[in-house]
Amino acid sequence: MNYASFIVKIIGKPEQSFFENDISVTEVLVKLCQIRNKKLEITLRLSLWGNLAYDTIQQYYQINAYIIVEGYISLRENISDSYRIPIDKQVEISVFKIYPFLLNNIRITEIEK
Repeated sequence: MNYASFIVKIIGKPEQSFFENDISVTEVLVKLCQIRNKKLEITLRLSLWGNLAYDTIQQYYQINAYIIVEGYISLRENISDSYRIPIDKQVEISVFKIYPFLLNNIRITEIEK
């Protein structure tokens, strides 16, 4: 596994689930921030475990917020047909640390145009 850091934009509502031994996992769909003018969107799925999930994503961040995440990268089967690029694998990041990231709104609109 590879440990990496990313700046991502939250594009989906967090989905929380519980295991039999009361361990919670929250999954969030995000996309990578790109400065290039290409329209390719790279989507990732974040997995947050335990208190990190409830304390951060559920209470402090909402859709379209930018965050910095650190965690381990893994591949899993693609479970959704809503992606623009037909692929059979989905990149998942098991998050260990999460930080807020602030961008100037003018800069964001220039990048996304």
